[in-house]
This record gives sequence, structure tokens and C-alpha cells, in this order.
Amino acid sequence: MINSCIYIGTVIHKRFKPKKHFFKYKVFSLFIDLSELETLSNKIKFFSLNRFNLISFQEKDHGERDGSSLTKWVKKHLEQNKINSENIKIKLLCYPRILGYVFNPLSIFFVYDNQDQIVSILYEVKNTFGEQHTYVFRVDDKNNLIKNTCTKKFHVSPFIEMDCQYFFKILKPEDKLSVIIDQYDNEGKILFASQDGERNELNSKQLIKCYLKHPLMTLKIISAIHFEAFKLWLKGIKLVKKKFNIKNNLTIEN
Repeated sequence: MINSCIYIGTVIHKRFKPKKHFFKYKVFSLFIDLSELETLSNKIKFFSLNRFNLISFQEKDHGERDGSSLTKWVKKHLEQNKINSENIKIKLLCYPRILGYVFNPLSIFFVYDNQDQIVSILYEVKNTFGEQHTYVFRVDDKNNLIKNTCTKKFHVSPFIEMDCQYFFKILKPEDKLSVIIDQYDNEGKILFASQDGERNELNSKQLIKCYLKHPLMTLKIISAIHFEAFKLWLKGIKLVKKKFNIKNNLTIEN
């Protein structure tokens, strides 16, 4: 039985200040059990691991960004955070490559113990400069709603200052997906971002249906980022200068 699946749903961004701004678009995401990558590549038409296909997944898009094992990368950082890395299952929520192209503003690694409890979450954030920062959290709460908080450590939007706090709220992914990020500065809430979705089987039939409904999803995501930024600029929101460059950073959060 395949544990991996597809979530089909909607991404929403709502900005509250200094000018209000709102947009949403439909997406589909893969929720991949990393232990099934080879199996998925062998069993599902139109899907490949680490090589070109209509839909594909490449390990170099995540983690160390060099094509090395994502499982080893996650386990290394779990051990640094004194989280048991034995007998775990790792699932990754992300957009797939479509015709060889992908951009993931946010990918999330969910780490499960042998009781199917989430013990850690890794939020992998990318910007359009090719940079990446990963926030690693221990999860001790056994509730279905997981909450994480941290300071912003990575330049993402050219319209939001660095001095901010992130508040993550995630329902344990099952039949439905719900990821919410609230961003605050010292004067209040700046941004609400969310992704919701309905679980669907990950098979050849469902994958081709998703492609036919979203054939240019990668282009849509990248275009939306730049188009919405242009509209914010037209509204008179000032640009925030990027203060430092990174390639691939990671912080342990508690």
C-alpha cells in the first residue's frame, strides 16, 4: 500500500498593512513518504525520481541541494536536536517538478515515530534568489493541531522587514491538509498565508488529472509571486533592501 498521496487545494495570501492585499490560487502538492521514492518512480507512469518526466521529484531541490539523501539529511538534524532518529518515517509536503521546473516557497518535512506521532517538523523556506533556510522544530504535543513559533531569519519578501515573528499552525495531514502561517511585526499582524487541500491517491490516473488541471502550475506560482509584488509596488509599499546573502542555512528552534 502506498502511504504517499496528493493534496489538491488552494493557497491564500492576505496582507494587512501598510496596504491591504489579497490573492489566492489553486495548486496540488505531493505528500511523499521518502522511503517510497523508488517505488513511486517505478510504479507510476508520468512520474520519475531524479530524472526528467512530465511530473518528477528531484532530491537536489531540497535538503543539502546537492542530490544527496534527504533521509540522511533529516536524521542528521534530528540528532543535533536530540530527537530520536531511529524507526522514524519522513514525509515531505512539496510541489513537484512539472516538465522539469519547480519552485517551492515552502516545503515541510513531517517526521513520525513508530506510533505514527509527529515528533519533528522542518519548514524549508526558499526565496526567488535561489536561497534557502530551514527551521527545525521538536513536536511534543500529541494534539492534531501543531503550533510553532520563531523569529524570522531569512529574507523572503522584498516588502517585509526582517524584524518579524512567524506563527505556524498545522493540522496533522490526514484526509485534509491545513497549513497556516501568521506573520507579525512589533506593531501587529502583517500577513496571513495558508494552504489547504483534500487528500487524493497518488497514482498514474490522479497524477495526470492534476497535470491536466494545472499544466503550468510552476509558471503560475513564479508569475504570481512577481505579479503580486508588482501590484504591491504600485500600491506604494516600499522595497526592503536585502541585508545579507545566504545559500542554505538551518536553525534548530525550540
